[in-house]
Amino acid sequence: MSTLRVVQWGLGAMGSGMARLVASKEGMQLVGGIDTRPEYVGRPLGEVLGIDADLGVDVTDDPASVLDPEKVDCVVIATTSWVKEQIGDLRTILEAGINCVSIAEEMASPEAQSPEIAEELDELAKKNGVSIIGTGVNPGLSMDTLVVALTAGCLEVTSIEATRVNDLSPYGPTVMRTQGVGLSEEEFRKGVEDGTVDGHIGFPESARMISDALGLGIDRIEQKREPIVSTVKRETEHITIEPGMVAGCKQTLLGYRGDEVVLTLVHPQQVLPELEGQGTGDYITIHGTPEVSMQINPEYAGGKATQAIAVNVVPRVVEASPGLKNMLDVPMTGALMGPSAYTRRV
Repeated sequence: MSTLRVVQWGLGAMGSGMARLVASKEGMQLVGGIDTRPEYVGRPLGEVLGIDADLGVDVTDDPASVLDPEKVDCVVIATTSWVKEQIGDLRTILEAGINCVSIAEEMASPEAQSPEIAEELDELAKKNGVSIIGTGVNPGLSMDTLVVALTAGCLEVTSIEATRVNDLSPYGPTVMRTQGVGLSEEEFRKGVEDGTVDGHIGFPESARMISDALGLGIDRIEQKREPIVSTVKRETEHITIEPGMVAGCKQTLLGYRGDEVVLTLVHPQQVLPELEGQGTGDYITIHGTPEVSMQINPEYAGGKATQAIAVNVVPRVVEASPGLKNMLDVPMTGALMGPSAYTRRV
């Protein structure tokens, strides 16, 4: 088994967790870290990550200084949720002839909302003989890949429902802002209208992955964002929510085939839901023959799962044929616990 050499681009909460995971894996070597934070640039990468080891590299804000295909097999990038904000960096990685894993939610299936960008990335990856994939816990696993996997034993599928109830409290100010946390109900609804309250990013991508994989023929989607208003005081490291303020966002997607709803995705996210007696979890129901019902309680831990899947998929991306991929295009991804996990027959 040859060691996979990985560069981590973006050393925030998610990126630094991924970098530490890469550094801990027997079959991987962390060979670079890219970030623009002045307090990080020039410092030893191990020191920035809090690793008691000398990794032999410093954090840089100059991608060109580390993106050498002779020394790097894959870049894992964690900088934004939106493909249009990340496209310049993705071009840089692919043009350098290096494989890429992105945790930008819209990269899970960019053709869902940005078909021109998806086509460009696919052509660029093929031109340079590498592959690129977007993934995370959601989209990428809990509300699309896992859904499709559960249909493998079905004779037919008539409709699908998937719900993910999760706790927002571990997340920082950026996520709180996009979810409308701390706003009044009126401010929340205004934010939905003007686009400052995004809610969950990735439902169109999940719907596209599921529809394409099963041939559901979804031709129209509708999304709705509703405020979850707190009746109790809630406090986290980043925010205090008083009764009457928005504690989270309930987002719903309906996927239609003609006039028939064949896919329902529901994602209520709020800060400290247990204070209102609300548990967390992931729930999937496949209507068809046979009926399938699955639940995971508590929720599939978002931050940890995103870090894990982004690292665990690296061998699948490196060994894939060139082009733009999604999680359903590559062999099943699992935890990398030993040498045999790094190579799959395809």
